[in-house]
Amino acid sequence: MSNSSKAPQGQRSVMGFDFGTKSIGVAIGQELTGTANALRAIKARDGIPNWDDIRALVNEWQPDLLVVGLPLNMDGTEQDLTHRARKFANRLHNQTGLQVETQDERLTTAAAKEHLFASGGYRNLRKDNIDNASAVLILESYFSAAYGD
Repeated sequence: MSNSSKAPQGQRSVMGFDFGTKSIGVAIGQELTGTANALRAIKARDGIPNWDDIRALVNEWQPDLLVVGLPLNMDGTEQDLTHRARKFANRLHNQTGLQVETQDERLTTAAAKEHLFASGGYRNLRKDNIDNASAVLILESYFSAAYGD
């Protein structure tokens, strides 16, 4: 299921994932604009998603690169969820054949909640919305780190 349209770096379509044990937020973004949009949250069972759902999204959107948020402790050290996110990133590569990178995701959930609340109050703070908004922030922080603001 490899993407044959390899776009040059800086012009790639990138799919981002906010890994969680019950839900995985997914977003799609463009390096050229440095922006991303939420797609949907994929249900997971103990961190294992329905891979058919993931492959369907990859086939539909044809990203050139995949980015998985890496949940680190505030001091930069790793935690159990960090190892699980890395394992998910490895499996994602094996399932899709695409390059997978990781991105520090410290504070993305808090920032996502803040943004969602500001744009729609408590009704926006559903788990799927938070996971998807976190995936958007992971991608946008990846673009920012790679290409500056």
